[in-house]
Amino acid sequence: MANEAERRRKRGRPRSASPQEATGTVQALDRGLALLTLLAEQDELTLTEIGLEAGMAPTTAYRLLVTLQQRGMVTFDDDAQTWSIGVEAFRVGSAFLRRTNYLEAGRPVMRRLMEASGETSNMAVQEGGDVVFVSQVETHKPIRAFFRPGTRGHMHASGIGKALLAERPEADVRAIIEDKGLPGFTPTTLTRAEALFEDLRRTRERGWAVDDEESTTGMRCLAAPVFNEYGEAVAGISISGLAARMADEVLADLGPLVRQAADDVTDAIGGLEPVRRPR
Repeated sequence: MANEAERRRKRGRPRSASPQEATGTVQALDRGLALLTLLAEQDELTLTEIGLEAGMAPTTAYRLLVTLQQRGMVTFDDDAQTWSIGVEAFRVGSAFLRRTNYLEAGRPVMRRLMEASGETSNMAVQEGGDVVFVSQVETHKPIRAFFRPGTRGHMHASGIGKALLAERPEADVRAIIEDKGLPGFTPTTLTRAEALFEDLRRTRERGWAVDDEESTTGMRCLAAPVFNEYGEAVAGISISGLAARMADEVLADLGPLVRQAADDVTDAIGGLEPVRRPR
């Protein structure tokens, strides 16, 4: 049985390929994916802009874009002479949603949280040492936070990022700090490891994290983690809005709302909150 299981695991690469060889890349594919990422972030660009942003010759970029266009991954506007992301890129990307049921379970919960709090509700996950936003329900208020799906941020300066870090072993958090650093974005960003670990301790105690204008001056965020069936934090839910609307005196009311919303998603996906152990 063990040999059969090992044989199945190795089907992800050619028989002649070693694990070491798997780290190699195909340059054209790598460049094509880089162009997709660029267009996903910038909406639409001319060929000249793409070449400058991607750091490649326009002729090289054009060949890659035409190939992607044939697959429906990008589209070209003849009138504006601009390139943009194609519908096939969305179809491929939406496969991620099919395997992450917390996204589906989270939408109605996020909508209720937005209505109860009056602030924009977000969902994000950890990926590659960053926090990545995957879903949002916007408030109806005129001034609000906006995170495009796919937006990345530093975990130490994010409410959801800190909610997820608080559930990770200290060694894992230190590894992320070593890799990503603790850059400062505002006067209140936590740029010392000791201050971050103290903040994570308080987060675990109360059950929700606070981004106190640590990413953007004038904006606050409260967040709590969502757990899977193994008690692992797989996502986070937050509300974000103007600091003036999320003043200190209302945090004690808003924090439990966010915590309950995260718990509701955990319950909906059959998750379990982990057993707390002294740290």
